[in-house]
Amino acid sequence: MRISHPPALLASRTVTDPPAWAGLQRELFAAQDKAWRIFADRYTEGDGRLVFRDRLGQGLDGRDGVDDFYEAFFNWPTLYLLGGSDDVLAAARRHWRGVTAQLAEMGMLVDGFERGYDWFHQGEGLLLFYGLCLAEPEDGELRELATRFADLYLPGGPNYDPEHRVIRAPHNGAAGPRWGFSDHDVYFPWSLALRPYGLPLDWIAEAAPFDDLAADPARARAYGKAMWERMGRGDTIVNLAATSLVANAYLLGGEARHAAWVSEYVDAWRERLDGREIVPDNAGTHGVVGEHLDGRWYGGHYGWSWPHGLPPVGTAAIVGAANAALLTGDRSYLELARNPLDAVLREAAPRRPAEVTTITKRWRPHLRGLADEPTLLAPMRRDDSGWFDHNVMPTQLPVALWHFSRDSADRERIDRLREASSWDWTAVHSQRTKEESGHEEPWYEYLAGRNPGYPERMLRSAADVCAERVAAIENDPVDPAVGPDAFGIHDWQDRNPVVTEALLQLTTGSPQVLYNGGLAQMHVRYFDAGRRRPGLPPDVAALVSAIDPERTVIELVNLGGAACSLVVQGGAFAEHRLDAAGADDEPPRPVGGPHVGVRLPARTQVRLTLAMTLHAARPACATPPWEVAG
Repeated sequence: MRISHPPALLASRTVTDPPAWAGLQRELFAAQDKAWRIFADRYTEGDGRLVFRDRLGQGLDGRDGVDDFYEAFFNWPTLYLLGGSDDVLAAARRHWRGVTAQLAEMGMLVDGFERGYDWFHQGEGLLLFYGLCLAEPEDGELRELATRFADLYLPGGPNYDPEHRVIRAPHNGAAGPRWGFSDHDVYFPWSLALRPYGLPLDWIAEAAPFDDLAADPARARAYGKAMWERMGRGDTIVNLAATSLVANAYLLGGEARHAAWVSEYVDAWRERLDGREIVPDNAGTHGVVGEHLDGRWYGGHYGWSWPHGLPPVGTAAIVGAANAALLTGDRSYLELARNPLDAVLREAAPRRPAEVTTITKRWRPHLRGLADEPTLLAPMRRDDSGWFDHNVMPTQLPVALWHFSRDSADRERIDRLREASSWDWTAVHSQRTKEESGHEEPWYEYLAGRNPGYPERMLRSAADVCAERVAAIENDPVDPAVGPDAFGIHDWQDRNPVVTEALLQLTTGSPQVLYNGGLAQMHVRYFDAGRRRPGLPPDVAALVSAIDPERTVIELVNLGGAACSLVVQGGAFAEHRLDAAGADDEPPRPVGGPHVGVRLPARTQVRLTLAMTLHAARPACATPPWEVAG
């Protein structure tokens, strides 16, 4: 049966004086198209692998490093999805294959998947794969791998115990549960970078300050054994990031068993609340909270006590809840995501910025000018002594939750944070962490109508960062024929010149993906109907200035001398129904589906106003019906 589509919307305003943001946006696309090539020429070999002559898996841990290799390219498919060149997708695919072969040779993978590590890191490393799947959803190789990887976590796979609904160990993967934290007979946090976080299990007899254990091998061995027994088995909340792996398989193939497992596993964590005010971070091998921690609901690996607290716990809760809500349509899952945010906010209070001692890089530019002026700080961690480690609430978490839900209560949570902050939420800082996020506050203020100059300032900031990273590549003192040693592999992430946060916010009305394993959650997407591929057509710029479901506003500008057509899609996975769409001052037309076409003659501009119903359709990774573009 042939499905009829409404006629494509037509741009009719001639561009005589292009808006500054449109030119800056196209310049940013062009700059990055040059920059990623410079990165690839300097750091990769012909088959796509990274130049690296050292070895992984030789230290006390023996399991770390896989994610760092993939992270160097994590947002390259995103650049393509937004309108980057065809070449950047081909390069991302080549580097993913080359790095996979490279890591397999080092014994870090089994059949193309991580042998076994925690999901705080696995989630980071898989962002490249998820991006490729979204960019090429019909590719047979990616679909087969997505299913095979997901099945590692379904009943019958090596990692999941369906009777107790637990992922059996904090370290898990293609080789099944990887008990403890090391393949050696002792585990102790060897990296000096962990010293600011202290150590977990401060209540056991073997506990001691970090430096004391580091200086006493016998005691460190006893402490490491206790960590293995108490934290190296059973489930931990960051394993919720594995739901993205299984949800990704569902979005590509539509198999009900994948959606069923996502809801089953997230349900297990919802039930572990069991009347508690705060979601626990652990469950033992029999599914009992505190089973290996003398009844404590805190103390699991990458949980409330160590090393970071809220950032991994909150991310995992949002990722798991959003995946379950996306696949089932049941919005009650989002209560699991709200719980850790509200738990720490109940303990928040104005404090001096000098009290921030961990995860300082993200907040240093914002707090620098405050001196001793108090601002709202929330405790990130909890142990036997109570709440501690106060910091600024990681704004990407409540913003990601609100963006997914668009509930007024989730927006009010952000407004409370804003009102209690002493620093300027409209400021655009050029800092970038490896997550390539950090500008949620000024973007939120722009959407609220309180930061009108944001698009131009954000685009200039992104261009500056891209240029700075190119300069760092060109001045890198490391021998290009040898590459870094195992301690320098993070330099690739720090020099990745692809910067997509600005483009995601401004063109799609969406925040950066949650870095520890989130799937893309875009408000709208674009497809170039002429080239039949994702992304904006060449010479076209887009600006989303409102993302209210009942009134989403998009400005499209064709700066080029040729006409083009595009398809606008509701949601990353066509999950939002477009109820009506209007062009400029024309009355809105009914749509009744996830797609609407737009025709842009040469040098024209149009303002689209969309009314949509969020999460109204079954989500899927697929290409749109091209005929909607007219």
